[in-house]
Amino acid sequence: MNKWLATATLLLVNSFIFAQNIDKIITAPEVERIEKVLAADEMRGRKTGSPEIDMAADFIGKEFKKAGLQYFAGLNDYRQSFKMTKAKFVSAAGIINEQPIASGDIIAVTTQPVLKINETAGYKKIVIDSSSNLIEAAAKILEANSPSLVLVNTAHTKNFNRLKRFKRDSFDEKASVVFVLSNADAQLYSFEIEHQISSTQLANVIGVLPGKSKKDELVIFSGHYDHIGVGKPNAAGDSIYNGANDDAAGTTAVIMLANYFAKLNNNERTLVFVTFTAEEVGGFGSQYFSKQIDADKAIAMFNIEMIGTESQWGKNSAYITGFEKSDFGTILQRNLAGSAFKFEPDPYPKQNLFYRSDNATLAALGVPAHTISTSKMDTEKFYHTVDDEIETLDMVNMAEIIKAIALSSKGIISGKETPARVEKLK
Repeated sequence: MNKWLATATLLLVNSFIFAQNIDKIITAPEVERIEKVLAADEMRGRKTGSPEIDMAADFIGKEFKKAGLQYFAGLNDYRQSFKMTKAKFVSAAGIINEQPIASGDIIAVTTQPVLKINETAGYKKIVIDSSSNLIEAAAKILEANSPSLVLVNTAHTKNFNRLKRFKRDSFDEKASVVFVLSNADAQLYSFEIEHQISSTQLANVIGVLPGKSKKDELVIFSGHYDHIGVGKPNAAGDSIYNGANDDAAGTTAVIMLANYFAKLNNNERTLVFVTFTAEEVGGFGSQYFSKQIDADKAIAMFNIEMIGTESQWGKNSAYITGFEKSDFGTILQRNLAGSAFKFEPDPYPKQNLFYRSDNATLAALGVPAHTISTSKMDTEKFYHTVDDEIETLDMVNMAEIIKAIALSSKGIISGKETPARVEKLK
């Protein structure tokens, strides 16, 4: 047998192995079974930190156990638990060069219940002048993670309160930064800021299929299982944001892919199936996860977000965010050649979707981490409403999307294809 024929035969065999029984494993009834649990009224919208999101985590863990997944490194169950600390402002007082500073002109980004600082406290003094972009400058200072007193020129008075968006909700210790609206030189100063601190125990749910020949190389399949909980009732009296599409749909896909690949049991690279918490309140679950792995060993991330409705191209199609940032999408398209399914580039570039989901943290570290979605972000009428219910989903089309993800990933999972790295964020 010549070399070309041998290669062609191997590819044909591999394609058959990946396709075998897929129609029996990834089915519309199975999609519906999982969705009915995750998007049930009993889950009360799976709000981060609620008892109901723990119910959802228990269900996902049971599904991973049923599939035969192993625990993630260092864990003794399927939960990757961590604590989130929140700071609620109570009061602020301060003096610069013996002149009092109004409480509204002080914003502290901290998790300290009572923060007291003066010129002897070792805080770095930084000035944001009138010509600077306030938000960009503040973000860089916070990223430096150094105790700082930041004097903001009064030219930014109109936008100063926008700094409150930099909440110090955190799962690890961060340096305190105090922003003060003042043009003073601040040779002498003292500030006392009080916050009410609360902590919430959160958890990602993770299962693993170890690779055979390339165990250290990770391929990640992810979605977030939290949503926004209960809100104001609509005219019909419904107050539960069920989140059937956002993102019980992605979580359903992760569970079904885990079951499918576990049955195949031929992955050369290690497969990590993770459902993230706290996406809706800042992406904290994926941020925590990214700190527990070596990003250089993450070969690719298939993040799945809102696949329950048809894309703008109709059935048998989905889009990939950040398509142009790596050849991830090109690889997936190539592996679906001859099929009825198509992956398209993100049609909503102005919405910056690539950095608005749980793929963002790993993508910023250089991983070809992309989100797969069908959501029509310009016209998706049930997005973040109480009407995001299971009845609005197309179960058959969802099953086809999940099959397409499974089949298109075959080269990456087998170790034969490796997407190019994404440019790291500076």
